[in-house]
Amino acid sequence: MDDVMPTSVAAIQMCSGPDREANLSVAETLIAEAAGLGANLISLPENFSFLGRPEEKLAEAEDPERSHVLDFLRDQAQRRRAYVIGGSIPIRTEDPKRVSNSCFALDPHGEIVARYDKMHLFDVSIDEENTFRESDHVRPGNETVVFEAAGIKVGLSICFDIRFPELYRRLSFAGAHLVFVPSAFTVPTGRAHWDVLLRARAIENLCYVAAPAQIGEHIPGRKSYGKSMIVDPWGTVVAVAPDRPSVISAELDADLLTRIRNRLPALDRRRNDVFPP
Repeated sequence: MDDVMPTSVAAIQMCSGPDREANLSVAETLIAEAAGLGANLISLPENFSFLGRPEEKLAEAEDPERSHVLDFLRDQAQRRRAYVIGGSIPIRTEDPKRVSNSCFALDPHGEIVARYDKMHLFDVSIDEENTFRESDHVRPGNETVVFEAAGIKVGLSICFDIRFPELYRRLSFAGAHLVFVPSAFTVPTGRAHWDVLLRARAIENLCYVAAPAQIGEHIPGRKSYGKSMIVDPWGTVVAVAPDRPSVISAELDADLLTRIRNRLPALDRRRNDVFPP
């Protein structure tokens, strides 16, 4: 049976912690809620299966060929007959001291159709309470990823990537109609920049942006901003989550996307001779 073109996207907001089974239980409940809303393209936030101390990621990491979390995602995609974007999970690498922060996309048959490894790692010192060195435990990816979901081209990115517009322009060159940004933004950076960055990427590339996010305190001293968001190609915020674990959804309007791109043909006016793809 042919897959049906996705017509509704859902972004799931969670407050994940160090207990993987508890996180998967919450994710299952929220995926069911998203499917009940009619969403057939459902996305989870960054670190949805585990959000604890960075050094603990090494113990949580799995091989993709033998992954309990990927088995969970396969089951959910098949059961809900939906595309499922698995936020991000830690995957083992050849380096015993570093994992990849990987986003897997699964089709309604439970098949993996795309994998994206986070490119831009969160090495920052915002203040004394918000200092991170993701690169100490995570190996960056090097490949941009766009896959086709029954006629819709979908780009993948993760959290800190949102600050690098060249990545999204590359996804645009590859034809992306919709880009996912599963995230775990800190409270100070989220309050200052979250909605501005998401809207900017949608406006620049005339595409939908869906950003499922973490919210609340995960472990002592680690809090996330939340405000999961879906933005249309005009830059209008069409859905934003309340300050709790929840689901937001929005229709994917192919006609709206076409009208906006025709009326404001910025993508066709790119100076590729000066700024080559």
